[in-house]
Amino acid sequence: MGHTTVMIKQKRDINAVKQMVQSHLSERIRVKVELGRNKSMEFVGTLSSVYPALFAVTPDEKDFLGKTVYSYSDVLCGTVKLKKIS
Repeated sequence: MGHTTVMIKQKRDINAVKQMVQSHLSERIRVKVELGRNKSMEFVGTLSSVYPALFAVTPDEKDFLGKTVYSYSDVLCGTVKLKKIS
């Protein structure tokens, strides 16, 4: 009567995340970054560049202090959430 643990596979993979991010290049997006311990930061910016392992967001605020380069795994894991602004 042993229990079998079954891992749930995520439907998205890193390539799907890369394609999604690349499709929004040069568009305005809202970025929400989970900082841990129930803290988060949110800002609006432009998806300015896409690289093989990273992507960069240029914030609209001139005095923005923070990290604006993220990895695709940040999106895959849910640490960084992106939303297109219409």
